[in-house]
Amino acid sequence: MSYAASRVDMLGYDPCRYGLSKLVFRGPKKDPADAYVAMIGGTETYGRFVATPFSDLVERALDMPVINLGCQNAGLDAFLYDSDVMALAKGARMTVVQVMGAQYMSNRYYRVHPRRNDRFLGPSETLKTIFREVDFTDFSFVRHMLSTLQMVSPERFGLIRSEMQQAWVARMKLLLGTIDGPVILLWLKDAVPVGLGAEPLFIGADMVQDVADTAQAVVEVSVARAGENQEGMVVGPTEGAIAAEMLGVSAHQAIASALQPVLKDHL
Repeated sequence: MSYAASRVDMLGYDPCRYGLSKLVFRGPKKDPADAYVAMIGGTETYGRFVATPFSDLVERALDMPVINLGCQNAGLDAFLYDSDVMALAKGARMTVVQVMGAQYMSNRYYRVHPRRNDRFLGPSETLKTIFREVDFTDFSFVRHMLSTLQMVSPERFGLIRSEMQQAWVARMKLLLGTIDGPVILLWLKDAVPVGLGAEPLFIGADMVQDVADTAQAVVEVSVARAGENQEGMVVGPTEGAIAAEMLGVSAHQAIASALQPVLKDHL
């Protein structure tokens, strides 16, 4: 999702870092000295507006520490090029990797910020040639840029989509190879597509299948954004619109219920 962290969130989230990583994760910080499960992912794994995200629910069921490495608005690049995060994944008894969208990665057509992957840094010369009529200085965020390109020319946008998808498969294989340990892929499939499509953006079953052969299992969960049903969420007085686009309490419970038996079978 393309939402910046708000200063008025009522949950503290106990923000923490591991090692020399510049990424900020949801705490409380866990000690990786003992056996643990690591969970890598984006905003959904982070669990904004939810007091007990699915990582905490799984931790209770397993009676084993779960390190929440969810990072808001992150794509694969944020984790792949962070040696401290990769070290935590390598050291885990099991790593759950959320299937994140293909849009938040640098590729042949555009560059994203290395940590805040939702930030658009600039187009390649090739992209500027394909979309000569577009002024790329207008964009600060990837989603805004892609939405504009799709509106300008759905046909030419197909070239960008294909590049994002190919880059995602290559980058995902590299991530799983770097972890070099037992991995479960967590595919949270939005029930209702909006805007650019269903989350995770531009990910198809063939792409997940292409990278799944090195994983212990793929856990698919159909989820819906909270919308008006924000019961149990901790939402500030001006945060309702943002919270509506996040996963609610029931979604986190469903994800935990799907993950628990698979993790128990493979730990």
